[in-house]
Amino acid sequence: MAWPALTAATLLVVGIANLTAQVPAHPRSAADRKAGWRLLFDGKSTAGWRGYKTDSVPAAWQVVGGILTKAVATGDIMTQDQFDDFELRFDWQIAAGGNSGVFYRGTNEFDHIYWTGPEYQLLDDAAAPDGRNRLTSAGSAYGLYPAPAGIVKSAGEWNSARIVVRGHHVEHWMNGRKLLEYELLSPDWEAKVAASKFSLWPKYGRVPKGYIGIQGDHDGALSLRNIQIRELR
Repeated sequence: MAWPALTAATLLVVGIANLTAQVPAHPRSAADRKAGWRLLFDGKSTAGWRGYKTDSVPAAWQVVGGILTKAVATGDIMTQDQFDDFELRFDWQIAAGGNSGVFYRGTNEFDHIYWTGPEYQLLDDAAAPDGRNRLTSAGSAYGLYPAPAGIVKSAGEWNSARIVVRGHHVEHWMNGRKLLEYELLSPDWEAKVAASKFSLWPKYGRVPKGYIGIQGDHDGALSLRNIQIRELR
């Protein structure tokens, strides 16, 4: 996993210093605002977020230099608001061997958000075990729809991501390229779910409106910035 000899505190001091030295966080134009984009993360606090099945954000999630980050395994977080049809965009960076994900249309009624919310995988494809399978590689619809190789950047570099959800239609994008698209509840999707671990959870992918979540329970540093959403009507 990432930097195993370092403590979480060292990761935050050294890693965040490198992150904040790169690109200023949270650029948002007047055109973006007019188009309906709003920040889900203000770059200053965890306002608008909570822990999964708790009202508070786990302490390991920190805001440093305009970046939302965690250095060690911790609890998942989720938005206070729920969304049905939306376009979500964000930048993400992961440590060597790192593994995380962003969930959408999830609920907080079960043990884990991934029992209901599909996942956009965040991964260091080169070093993480899940990178050996395109179904679980960076940008995949985890376990169901593969993402092509060669688009995710190396560990420690920023990637841009976009998730579009409109009705049953879903798209995953990364670094300006469409990775995949699928139709929730379609015969193809139903067959894939039935053949996967998600068949154990009857509400998986079937919730028309839910929370956006970020996975925290894997080791390794993860950083996100410029988390913005616009609701589609």
